[in-house]
Amino acid sequence: MKFSLVILAFTLLSSCSTYDLTYNKKIPYTSTGFALIYNENDYQNKIVSSKFDPNIPVLAHNILPTGKLIKIMNPKNNKFVVLKNKKKIKYPSFYKIMITPALQKKLDLNVDFPFVDLEVLKKNKSFIAKKATTFNEEKNIFGKVPVEKVQINNLSQDNIVNSQKKYVFSILIAEFYSKKTANFLKKRLIEDSSNFTSKNLSIYTNKKNNYQVLSGPYKSINLIKNDYIELEKLGFEDLNIKIK
Repeated sequence: MKFSLVILAFTLLSSCSTYDLTYNKKIPYTSTGFALIYNENDYQNKIVSSKFDPNIPVLAHNILPTGKLIKIMNPKNNKFVVLKNKKKIKYPSFYKIMITPALQKKLDLNVDFPFVDLEVLKKNKSFIAKKATTFNEEKNIFGKVPVEKVQINNLSQDNIVNSQKKYVFSILIAEFYSKKTANFLKKRLIEDSSNFTSKNLSIYTNKKNNYQVLSGPYKSINLIKNDYIELEKLGFEDLNIKIK
């Protein structure tokens, strides 16, 4: 059943409205999910393939090439940083990116649920990528001005307040134009898959011709990780995580 469901998943995903299986240099890369916060044990235990200084704000990706300009944002407070990808490294596929503790603090990410939005930006000589950091008071400006034309200097991170709000997450399995197709995938996952144990699936839509197949909600990162890995085994790649 696993083999036939993999074929089904590949066929269905090829008709998705916004789903990308691989990074294409001509298509802007965007993704949402959890960041792996680096520590020395990760390197010692070969969880990540390279060593980093935890005191320096750094990010590294497992697909994007070295030097790519990446915008990483904490969607809970809209703080974001733009940095060049330090290097292409290996880390568990559940995570969308690896960041150092210094970068986690800059973004004021919850260490238990380091949920982030990622976007690849175009390079521009007038853009100071190394120190590009934006907080709440600057976000309105960037909504009106093209990012390629803005020069950002290092900004203060005083008065950062850690949020204690509870987090609830869902796995975005796929998006479709047709509600019928979304329901078909949901039915196959619930009834015909012996490998995917979660039965808590739903269809969500907030606009015409866009139907999302979701698994969840989850209140534990370990539960998310377990289902994420099971879905990967069925052939789903680069799954995104939604937050509520």
